[in-house]
Amino acid sequence: MSGLELIDVSKSYGATRVLDGVSLAIGAGEFVAFLGPSGSGKSTLLRIIAGLESLDAGEVWLGGERIDGLAPGARGIAMVFQHYALYPHMTVRENMAFGLVNAGVPKDEIARRIAQAAETLEIATQLDKKPGQMSGGQRQRVAIGRAIVKKPKLFLLDEPLSNLDAALRGRTRVELAQLRTRVDAALVMVTHDQSEAMTLADRIVVMNDRRIQQVGTPAEVYARPANAFVAGFVGSPAMAMLPARVAGHDGARVRIGLPCGADLPTAIPAAAGLEEGAPVTLGLRAEHVTLAPPATPGLPARIDLVERLGDRTYLYARLSDGSEIIAHAPGFSAVRPGEAVTLAVDAAAAHVFTADGTAHHPGPRA
Repeated sequence: MSGLELIDVSKSYGATRVLDGVSLAIGAGEFVAFLGPSGSGKSTLLRIIAGLESLDAGEVWLGGERIDGLAPGARGIAMVFQHYALYPHMTVRENMAFGLVNAGVPKDEIARRIAQAAETLEIATQLDKKPGQMSGGQRQRVAIGRAIVKKPKLFLLDEPLSNLDAALRGRTRVELAQLRTRVDAALVMVTHDQSEAMTLADRIVVMNDRRIQQVGTPAEVYARPANAFVAGFVGSPAMAMLPARVAGHDGARVRIGLPCGADLPTAIPAAAGLEEGAPVTLGLRAEHVTLAPPATPGLPARIDLVERLGDRTYLYARLSDGSEIIAHAPGFSAVRPGEAVTLAVDAAAAHVFTADGTAHHPGPRA
């Protein structure tokens, strides 16, 4: 293939296993995000691709060539680091030119590439400044520009937005989205920020416990999480996970009973093999839980926390058995902490997870 391929990549530091048989294929020109908590192995995997870490077993291929035995500079990869890694005594122009000079690229070609990259990133007026004279956002653009001028087969972005304030993070996120349309290379980004992954990536690789948990588009990972970990990790706020049991079947669908006494008719197919009485976990996104209209049946709850975001409000509530649940309300809700409410649940949108974390998703709505 013409993109990146990882085959059974494993890595240990002494007795500590950090990657365990990771395999993945990334197409040329694709933008993929490695998403996961600290310690999931995502940064180690990025460094193995870049050649900054060796692998213990497996293979790394790029553009049809095996590269895990090559030096970092010979792999056709450019990396943008979390902390910029710019030379403070050099100007922007010199920083961007450094790798090209060492590679023996002709001076006129270096000047052309720098001018083109600077124009793309809107830093053409900053070329004679040193990094210390620039803002964090400008320094990050210089780091990206230094990668662009190399014309790599693959860009690796290591937490590229984590050092920026909220305003700069939003602007730079837009610039990264635009960048992928201007370069003829695949991009792989490591992040712990799911909003970055959901916004920028064509596909998300969710990692945890040394392995890939799921690979899919942002919509697939959000709507049909592969297991309980992915369901709880992807989404803001996180999916509520309620202890439950299989109460029975309504024809072709599964009914789920909650400790608070509620009996919910889900859209989980009866053919999923969930046996009556089996302990399970019920997963509900906040958008599928709302305040019930007055005098309407629902789940009695008490509000613990109100998160008002202007266009929407999230209500963090507790059911009578102590289970925690999150509801969505439009606009700037007047509900207050401590208030007793009744919640309406769209049970047809619920997910069910067995004790081993296996996911069962709702079937098509009737």
